Amino acid sequence: MKYNMKEWLASLPESRRPMPLLSFPSSQLVGASVYTFTHDASVQVEGIVKVAERLNAAAAVCMMDLSVEAEAFGCEILAEENEVPTVVGVLISDEDEAEALRVPEVGDGRTGLYIDAAKGAKERITDRPVLAGIIGPFSLAGRLMDVSEALVNCIADEDFVHAALRKTTAFLKKYAQAYKDAGADGIVMAEPLSGLLSPALEAEFSAPYVKEIIDAVQDDNFVVIYHNCGPNTPLMMESLYANGAAAYHFGDAVDLLPFLEGMPADRPICGNISPSDQFLNGTSESMYEATKALIEACGAHKNFVLSSGCDIPPAAKWDNIDAFFAAAADAAKA
Repeated sequence: MKYNMKEWLASLPESRRPMPLLSFPSSQLVGASVYTFTHDASVQVEGIVKVAERLNAAAAVCMMDLSVEAEAFGCEILAEENEVPTVVGVLISDEDEAEALRVPEVGDGRTGLYIDAAKGAKERITDRPVLAGIIGPFSLAGRLMDVSEALVNCIADEDFVHAALRKTTAFLKKYAQAYKDAGADGIVMAEPLSGLLSPALEAEFSAPYVKEIIDAVQDDNFVVIYHNCGPNTPLMMESLYANGAAAYHFGDAVDLLPFLEGMPADRPICGNISPSDQFLNGTSESMYEATKALIEACGAHKNFVLSSGCDIPPAAKWDNIDAFFAAAADAAKA
């Protein structure tokens, strides 16, 4: 089923259905290791489908594996049995190496596998939109040159950072388009590293590149939801709104209320129950109370959408996930 996604987003807050970034815990439902999950499209599809069958989520969210794009560029990946894959080492160290860097094709590394998983999920899930996940351009550049170096180089070597960003943006436009061509209804773009920058540096090294990707793919039937869990995001509100994303998703490091009050009411603001404190380490009782409290604090705003603060860890407790949805359902009845 093809959705008018702008109409869907407009109706999303009123529906009162939560939209957590819930993908990796589905490995528990299919009895597969995280390694298998990140290396087998068919297993991913089964997990995404089982979550949709179990929970009344507003959308089905595919894997948020932020190592995939860096691996396609040639980064070394540490992939353990039950941990989300991570990038190790450094791929580029200066501007010349960034300029010489080959922009991958969609299908390189595991990118084709993730496209296939989104396509498979879309074919089987017909009662809600299917959203894929990609990393943002500055966050990807940070994985290519080392996260700490990326932050320092925004001041020490601006040309190096921009050279890397031109390459990451070129690839991410192709990758996002491939998800669109595969039938996905949109993408969640995770750009957390930019949330550690000052507002001026975010406006130079993230915002224009994010906007370039959004402008390339977003239309009535395909939307980009921008995610950032960095602590400086409240200082970047004007820049973030200007990137043109159809909706915004923020981590639990920030208070949602300034965004709900400061962003135009036609842009859904999603968040932000803590993945670690509640989904992973909480109890069903603490989760229910935390979710209830967030709804009470934010629910009066017409653009509020209940969600997790970030991607939920693989080992999150399903009792806690169920309690999150129970609290949402009870609030919707009130």
